[in-house]
Parts: sequence; structure tokens; C-alpha cells
Amino acid sequence: MADLSTTYMGLKLKNPIIAGSCNLAMKIENVKAMEEAGIGAIVYKSLFEEQVNFESADFDESMTAYNDRNAEMSRMYPEMKHAGPKEFLLHLKRIKENTSVPVIASINAIYEETWIEYAKLIEETGVDALEINIYKTQKKPEDTAQVVEKNKIDIIKAVKKAVKIPVAVKLSPFCSNLLNFISEIDKVKVGGLVLFNKLFEPEIDINEEKHIFPFNLSHKGDHRLPLRYAGLLHGNIKADICSSSGIFDGDDVIKMLLAGADTVQVVSTLYKNKISHISKMVSRLEEWMDNKGYKTINDFRGKLSRKNCDDPYAYLRAQYVDILMHSADELLKKHPVI
Repeated sequence: MADLSTTYMGLKLKNPIIAGSCNLAMKIENVKAMEEAGIGAIVYKSLFEEQVNFESADFDESMTAYNDRNAEMSRMYPEMKHAGPKEFLLHLKRIKENTSVPVIASINAIYEETWIEYAKLIEETGVDALEINIYKTQKKPEDTAQVVEKNKIDIIKAVKKAVKIPVAVKLSPFCSNLLNFISEIDKVKVGGLVLFNKLFEPEIDINEEKHIFPFNLSHKGDHRLPLRYAGLLHGNIKADICSSSGIFDGDDVIKMLLAGADTVQVVSTLYKNKISHISKMVSRLEEWMDNKGYKTINDFRGKLSRKNCDDPYAYLRAQYVDILMHSADELLKKHPVI
């Protein structure tokens, strides 16, 4: 029987499938269900500084809504400070204490000071590692790519210095030269890189003529971009590679491992196919390894990465070159439109 165990940022995992950051991990019953289904590790719901600030402002507003209603009433309620991240930390600690698999926390802050503050507080909960989500919508057109990337590198360095637990960086694919940016991050000696963040995308309801905010789940096939970069990075960086986005079944997991990923993160498939689907993914990976005669994941990880691939164009512009080299008639034969 195949051995599915692996390591990620030095953590021992019984298999490479990780539940990515989402609301599901906020309930202990869901976490227990993930464990029973065979999950390798769990990333707890991200702590967003913007959410903490919004909740704090909302709380303060509700507590002072009736202040100074008349001359004798300067305070209807006593002044109180919002709990800030405390509630989040209590939930995180509770999950960690009731879970046997590694728990990875996740944060997205605004200021360097709060990145450091939250990182230290999270480490105190006893979690096994920290994932820093450096996604940020740029608002200043005058900020150059160098300025933006330096700011992110400085944050990564500060967080890495502030804590002793392993640190992973969750990335967006939108960089002028992503491979260069990753190589600079790798110099900071982070434990892992998560490829990629599922970005928030606004939408418009044309009937109501207003903005709406749909729940952005991945779709089957969305794994191709992280697969490309896992293949390009394998063997060229020291950090572990965790592929994320569009990973729905065991076959997707296998593809990522063949490309060079160390682990994968899944979220959308847990919502669409239920938490129990994890066991099917694990079984498929084990079945495939047994059929291929692989004893461990290291026997085939990165086998089809750019470093180990005979085709030098596989991770570059293969599809585009294919279009250029074939006539329109040949393409229509291969891909009929009607």
C-alpha cells in the first residue's frame, strides 16, 4: 500500500491535501469531519485587519448611538473596547486544542505593526504554522512595481523575524515578473509558498443597477495556472510549494504533485462536494500510486516539472505555438465549432 505521508514547512502530514482558509474551519464539527475524512492539515479562516477595524467601528457606533440624549445623560452605556482579534484568537486556540492534524493560521493585515502584532498573538495560540496572505488592491497608480514588491518583502521579513513557527506566503499571480518576485521571497527563507490566492472580484447587477458580491468559488480547470507555476518552480526554490485554486478531485491532486507541488489546498470542492469528498480524493491518490507502483510521493513528485520534463515548451507557450504552427483548417478538424 502506498505511503501518502509528506512534509510541508517541516510539518508532518499524513497526506498532501490541506483544507484551505474558509468559514468551514470555524466550526469544530466541520474540523472533526475533515479529520475523519482524512485531511492532511487545516488552514483556519483568515484574520483580516480590515474586518477587525470595521467590527470595532460598528461596535463603538452601536454603543454610543444614544449618548447625550439630554442634558443629564452624558453616557447611556459605559465605554467599552471592542475585543478586536481576541474572539478570533479564542476560536483558533479552541480549534487547535480539539484537532489532531496540523493547524495553520492565516492573516491579512494593513500596517507592518499590526502584521507583527497579529503574528505574535497567533503564535501564542499554539498553532503549527502561519500563512500570511499579502493580497492587497493597489490604489495609487504612482506606486511602481518595485515599491509594491519591496513593501511586501519588508512585511514578510518582519513577520518571519517576529515568530518562531514556520511561515508561508500566499501569493497573487499579478506581478510584472512573478518568478523574480518569488525568488526574492525565497531569499527570506519562508517555509512555503501558496499558489494562488482566490481574489475578491466585484460584480454588477444590471437590473438593480448596483454592486453585488457573489461567493467566488473556483471551477474545474482553474488549477492550470498554479500547475504551470508549480512546474516552473519545482527544484528552483527552497520553499515548499502548495498549489491552490480549482483542485476538485484526486486527479487534480496527482497533477499538481507531478508538476512539483509539495501539497495542495482545497476549498471550493468542500462546498460543492461536501467535506466527505476528502476521503475520495485520498483514496484516488492512493489507488493511482498503487497502480503505478509508487511507494511514496517523493517517487513521482516533480516528475513532470520543467526541470525534469523533456519538452522545454511544456510550461512556456506550448498552446500558442501550436496555434501558430497549424492552419485554420487543421484547428477546425481538431476543435470543430459546430
